Amino acid sequence: MIVIKYGGNAMKSLELRRAITQEISTLRSHLDVVIVHGGGPVIEQNLQARNITSEFKRGLRVTTPEIMDVTEQALTRLSKELSQDLENAIGLSGRDMELLVGQTIAEDLGRAGRINTVNTDLLRKLLGAGITPVIACVGIDENGEALNVNADWAAGAVAGALNAPILYLTDVDGVYTNYPDPASLAPQLTRADIEKGIQDGWIAGGMIPKVEAALHALDKGAPSATISSGMRADVLVEAVFGQSGTKIVP
Repeated sequence: MIVIKYGGNAMKSLELRRAITQEISTLRSHLDVVIVHGGGPVIEQNLQARNITSEFKRGLRVTTPEIMDVTEQALTRLSKELSQDLENAIGLSGRDMELLVGQTIAEDLGRAGRINTVNTDLLRKLLGAGITPVIACVGIDENGEALNVNADWAAGAVAGALNAPILYLTDVDGVYTNYPDPASLAPQLTRADIEKGIQDGWIAGGMIPKVEAALHALDKGAPSATISSGMRADVLVEAVFGQSGTKIVP
């Protein structure tokens, strides 16, 4: 089994998205797959169409009730579209049979939240029936109210609960020790390597939240986390079997 986190930036091109979903379909003949997806660009388009402005604090979107409604609508529709591309798949969100239950993070972030529990029984039953779960990163709290959850962290929670490795498909090829020198792409890093990389500065900028999400997945119970590109149609199977990207281990 593997959990694939499919990033919003990697889905900007419909042609590429369908090529990636075709690769996922091929991968399913070898192992069970659970997909967790984001959709930042799609959310932004929907907010702009409604003339709704939003702000970010500490890297997270401040999620008012109005923004939460737009976010949930956008991500739920995207989940259905991805499952349609895949076939033998079903689009889900945290509302379905309490799949993703959590809590808000802080009062000043509104409905931005984190996941505490995952309904793994539902996921295993779907996989056992040959159906691939495609999960939008929308959770619910104990009152059944929607939560806007960072997709990287939601995917890590799912992978941890399933004790499955996770593949983060993103807009970079992996972690570089001397970016952008292609020869410096690290095939494998440990937690200690990452902590040193952040301290020494060769892990910086947008890569920091990516590796922190990977470490979060390990904390939750995932045996490994791989960061790899989702911007090319031929990379997914290679990344799953350790031939591309950066694999992060405890």
